[in-house]
Amino acid sequence: MNALLTGLADRLDDALLKHKAVPQITIEHPTLSLADAYAIQSLLVHRRLQRGERRMGMKMGLTSRAKMQQVGVNEMSWGRLTNAMLLEEGGLVARDAYIHPRLEPELAFLIGKPLSGIVTAAQALAAVDGVAPAMELIDSRYRDFKFTLNDVVADNSSSAGLVIGSWCSAEQDLTNLGVVLEVNGRVIDTASTAAILGNPVRSLVAAARLAGEAGETLHPGDIIMSGGITAAHTISPGETVRATLQNLGFVSISVT
Repeated sequence: MNALLTGLADRLDDALLKHKAVPQITIEHPTLSLADAYAIQSLLVHRRLQRGERRMGMKMGLTSRAKMQQVGVNEMSWGRLTNAMLLEEGGLVARDAYIHPRLEPELAFLIGKPLSGIVTAAQALAAVDGVAPAMELIDSRYRDFKFTLNDVVADNSSSAGLVIGSWCSAEQDLTNLGVVLEVNGRVIDTASTAAILGNPVRSLVAAARLAGEAGETLHPGDIIMSGGITAAHTISPGETVRATLQNLGFVSISVT
């Protein structure tokens, strides 16, 4: 089994490096478990660290009803972030550096104190130094952006990039902030941060629990991405995508 998981991690890593989609791994290996999928994810990210990238945090996935419906799954997932994924706010991103990239508005948490395991919402917030408007760039390595939960987990929950706006105080009500997603100044979607599990702090609590279950800790300086608030937007060259979160400001990036 170890050889199989290593081989599947190599396959997904090759797809990442070559920007070339591959079939879902569960088509060939339908008995792969969720634990196997997270083992593949760990092996996949380890390859990135061996190339000189460094761990930068954690992303939560499938935390909104819109997102679950869009990709056809019904469970939450998580993935690992590295510094190579960080994109410049207000800068440029190359469409051709990905397979089928999409952007989605999110809320980012900046960890100020170690956090892991079972915690309350108050304990989770006490470990946060700030929150910021953000967008995640997701890019499934699977053909046609179709996958099962186990497929997407193995693929590091489709992690590809993130854009972070200015950090703000976390000492405010984050439950029902309005969110607007624009492309070239045209509003294409609106939502509320309540789309994230009813309250984005619940996503942070889940991140601490899941990290603990994996034997990991969220460290000071880590960025935790809350999960998508709206359905993801498929990007095209010539677009400037901007997400505005009520009371927090905005974040944008342009596609070349």
